[in-house]
Formats: sequence, C-alpha cells, structure tokens
Amino acid sequence: MVLSNLADYESSAVKPEDFQEFWRQTLHETELVELNPRLSLDRMRSNDDVEVFTARYDSYDSLEIAGWYARPRNYSDPLPGLLFVPGYVSEPKLPTDLARDGYAVFSAAPRNKLRSNMVFNPGYPGLLTHNIESRSTYGYRGFYMDAVRAFDFLCQMPEVDENRLGVLGGSQGGALTLLVSSLRNKAVAAASAGAPYLCSMMDSASLTRTYPYEEINDYLRLNPESEAVVRDTLNLYDIHNFVDQIECPIIVNIGLKDDVCPPETGFAVFERIGSDNKQLYPYKDCGHESGAGQGHGKVITDFFAKILSPNPVGPSTGGFTPEI
Repeated sequence: MVLSNLADYESSAVKPEDFQEFWRQTLHETELVELNPRLSLDRMRSNDDVEVFTARYDSYDSLEIAGWYARPRNYSDPLPGLLFVPGYVSEPKLPTDLARDGYAVFSAAPRNKLRSNMVFNPGYPGLLTHNIESRSTYGYRGFYMDAVRAFDFLCQMPEVDENRLGVLGGSQGGALTLLVSSLRNKAVAAASAGAPYLCSMMDSASLTRTYPYEEINDYLRLNPESEAVVRDTLNLYDIHNFVDQIECPIIVNIGLKDDVCPPETGFAVFERIGSDNKQLYPYKDCGHESGAGQGHGKVITDFFAKILSPNPVGPSTGGFTPEI
C-alpha cells in the first residue's frame, strides 16, 4: 500500500459519549490509592556510572506494581526523567543505558508483567480479551492506570526535574506512551511511540491475522453474538480515542510491512494526535521492528536530548530502541 493510501485510512473506532467521564472517574479512583513509592538499591545491577533500584508503587485496585529505576550515580543538578513502558510480550528493560545518558529512568512493569503478576496474570495470549465484555473490569483498565501511575512515580522522585519529563515505548509500549501523553498532557514534555498497538483495535483484527490481535478473532469465533459488546468495550479503550489530548512534541515510527500492528492504524492514530509538533517516521522495508535496524534508535536519542537536555555520565550508547 502506497503512503498516500495509508495516510487516507479512516479508523472505524468511535469515541463513546461517556468516554471522558469514564476515564475521569477511573483516574479519580486510581488517585484515591496512595502511590507509596518505594526504592531498594540493587547493588548487583548497579555500576560505576549508574545506580539501579528495584521500584514498587501502589496502583488501581491497590495492586502493588514493580519496575526498575535507574539514575546517574553522580549528579548535581536536577535530572530529566524518562518513563519506559514495555511491549505486550517483552518484560521491562533494565534502563542503565539511558541513565548513563543522563536521565533518571523508570522502566515500569504493569500488572501481568514480571514482578507485578502475583494477583493479575491472564497470560499471553490472554490480556487483550480478559473480561472483554465488561467495560468496568476489562483487563486494560488497571493496566492503563499502572502506566499513568508509573509516570506519577517518576514525577515524585526528588532528583527529577518536573519540567523535563519524557515517555517512550514500542508496540504496546507505544500505545502506553500515547496514553500517558494524553492523560498527563500538562506534564509530559516529549514522547516517542513506536509501532503503536491498541489503535483501531477492531480494524486491526481484520487487517492482520497475527497475535495479539488474533485473540479478538479467536474470542469472536467462539462468541459471535458478542461482537457489538466487544466493539463497545474496545472503543472505550482504543488509543485512537485518547490522542487528540496530546500536547507535547512527539515522534512516531512505524514499519510499512508490519503484520503485528498494521501501518494503516499507525497512520490513522498519528493524524489524530492533537499536538502541532509531531513527526512520523515510516520505514518502507520494516516490519514490527519499525526502523530499529535502520538507525531509528539514534533518532529517538537525539529527539529527547534536544528537548530534555541531559548531561551524560558515560560513553554514549549511540541510540536507543525500545523492545517490542
């Protein structure tokens, strides 16, 4: 499909009338739970340049959520902060490279991820259709809030400059980047979303036959009478319906041969992003890696460095590409 056709793609996702109220109430319920951020130094994973901590905080439904927090070992001025959010299959990245580049970094593990899956663990495949016929208990409700509260965790770190905060991730991490940038739009200063998942979800289930989206098709083959209910739930959670709230500078990268997150939906969500400072990087010969092997890691590194102004404490890593 040529670029002009991709750019003209129209999503079938419809924003429900109660969309804003549903998420306002969900955020309110989440914020009633005290964040209670905790850090424990991990000496084994720390090095001469970077301190690494096991991090924990409390989130929606009072679930304890874990992650990795890393910062330069020696710093004097406040640090720019980065939130890294993981893909559907991958576990949270140990963010020592980004900390060496001069950032305080929180690599979050939302519920269902390693170290955060003792209570909620629908598995893979499983998360995408967990309680999919219930708007109020759908699996991604708490998962989304875990990502938002991970950003709040980063904001509460005393060494972090609250005016220099970024979010990044690929695939599901790309979706969560767009989500956090929407729901915390007054605080996020820069964002990078790669191959964003959870966009135009019902369309994606018809545009590809790969997992995770094939979970939707599997579910509807067993429950064909539930299609309208499933569509209603997914419209409420579709990232396409959040992104008009984004205000910060943002870059989005997609692979035009991606058979996991269809490029049509990537173009559609990019067009809907509310920021007037946005740039799309389409990679013609790439699949779901969406430019990882063509130097996009350096694009991400340079983008954040220009806006957040870190002071590196060690040799540059030469570019960063989120795991998908």
